[in-house]
Amino acid sequence: MHPMLNNPLSGGCAFPPVAAALRLSSASLPVLGRSAGRGRRRWAGFARASSDGSDGAVAGAVTEGEGGVGAGAGQSGASAESAPKTQPAPVDPSIEKELKKAVQKTAATFAPRASTATKNPAVPGSTLYTVFEVQAYASMLVGGALSFNLVFPSNEPDIWRLMGMWSIWMFTIPSLRARDCSNKEKEALNYLFILVPLINVIIPFFVKSFAVVWSADTVAFFVMYAWKLGWLQKSD
Repeated sequence: MHPMLNNPLSGGCAFPPVAAALRLSSASLPVLGRSAGRGRRRWAGFARASSDGSDGAVAGAVTEGEGGVGAGAGQSGASAESAPKTQPAPVDPSIEKELKKAVQKTAATFAPRASTATKNPAVPGSTLYTVFEVQAYASMLVGGALSFNLVFPSNEPDIWRLMGMWSIWMFTIPSLRARDCSNKEKEALNYLFILVPLINVIIPFFVKSFAVVWSADTVAFFVMYAWKLGWLQKSD
């Protein structure tokens, strides 16, 4: 054995200060462990308090801010929905006014009208009103049958097919204008009184068919009514 390890002066240990230090350290370990545990508990309590306090306040502030933003967005959306939607007019009002005036003047000059200044007896609900209405649409159907060569058929153009082609202008429009109708319907009939002759004169230059001309007149008739009477407009 090494002499330093068995020295009687050192009490059997070659490094007494080191052994004493080791004994002191081992004895103080429980105390340090307990103090460290108390420190960790204090830190955990402080962390919980801070999270319960400041974090809750921050979370509440964020929630309130989001609620305010949502309310503002809802109010702006509601105001945008409640704002009236303005749609541009399809036709310039001044042009439409001048065209309406010219059509009314032309129709009043050439279209059939009452010979006296008395009130029109063909008011809605009267027998005369119904007679004029039935006569108008019956003449349209008969004119279609003549134009399509279903009545008095012939292989050559004749007076019957010519009358069928012009039936809407000669019978349907005058019969409807003879009633006491609304201003919008009267305006539509005035336009048709000018438009139908133009269709009947122009189409034969391209298509020589009585049926095609009558079909074009019928389409123009219902399109004009839909425009002036607002058949295609959505009701609020």
